[in-house]
Amino acid sequence: MWAGRPEEEAMRAQVSVILPVHNAEPWLDECLRSVWQQDFEGSLELSVFNDASKDKSMAIIEKWKGKLEGSGILVVIGGHDSPSPRGVGYSKNQAIAQSSGSYLCFLDSDDVMMPQRVRLQLEAAVRHPTSIIGCQVRREPPNSTERYTRWINQLAPGQLLTQVFTSNGPTVVMPTWFCSRAWFSHVGPFDEGGQGVPEDLLLFYNHLRKGGGIRRVDQSLLLYRYHPSAATHSVLESTIWTHRVRFLEERALPHWATFTIWNAGKQGRRLYRSLTAEARRKVVAFCDVDENKIKKGFYCYEDSQEKPKPRVPILHFRAARPPFVICVKLDLTGGAFEDNLRSLHLQEGRDFLHFS
Repeated sequence: MWAGRPEEEAMRAQVSVILPVHNAEPWLDECLRSVWQQDFEGSLELSVFNDASKDKSMAIIEKWKGKLEGSGILVVIGGHDSPSPRGVGYSKNQAIAQSSGSYLCFLDSDDVMMPQRVRLQLEAAVRHPTSIIGCQVRREPPNSTERYTRWINQLAPGQLLTQVFTSNGPTVVMPTWFCSRAWFSHVGPFDEGGQGVPEDLLLFYNHLRKGGGIRRVDQSLLLYRYHPSAATHSVLESTIWTHRVRFLEERALPHWATFTIWNAGKQGRRLYRSLTAEARRKVVAFCDVDENKIKKGFYCYEDSQEKPKPRVPILHFRAARPPFVICVKLDLTGGAFEDNLRSLHLQEGRDFLHFS
């Protein structure tokens, strides 16, 4: 049972903005100003948790506390000054624990909310109480991650669920998350493993396991900043890869008796080698458009302990049969791959999934 108790509801703010902070001095003024400028007319709370910042972050927070409270926003500040930070997952959990809002609006300290964010996402969350609500974003600097930003903003509603296995991570990005406290308590908390742990991806997967939905407000409600010191850069690609493969095996592959890996090159072979032996046995072929790969006829998994070693046919994509796990990066072939895929008249989610 994930619903909160009625007597607790009367004591809560409507919305708590959850803000973990670690050495955020360059961006914090702009971030906190965006909280102050929200056009939401209900009860709003800012819950800040300072994770051992060594810069002037706390001074900036204290400076804004009076201004925020003067405009009717309750401010709750927690934190610690240990020699080392405890990590983003820990900080988010602490900020949530000290907050009171019936709904949680997640914000990173280097990002900026548009004035209508809380109001519009709350409207969506009330309609969809077991969903994570995201939004479109504007990237800063504007040209820093063009393909990724386009992916975030242009996914069709159905793709918010079918593209959860890709290397891009959650189909609604963490700094845009908005959900009810009751649902978060049902799904969470965040993993507190610290640096190198993809806490947002792990919680997103748990959310899906519990039957949660994914919705997006189709307006740009967040300036989503890209910079080298962002926490996301501390997570190794190999760590993300392992979690993605295991989630694919858990959520998608049990529904398929056999499947084809679309890409006989490096990424397709890597996926094949990463699968469990049981899942590898479901791979009936690789497919590709590269005539040199197709001429080879098969891929032999030389490192396999099986005898004889597995030999998987390599076919032209038109000779292969669905379902497909696609290991081809979208948007990199001038539309040729997308045209090939469309020519097969397949249904995303049923006949193919992206793992690119």
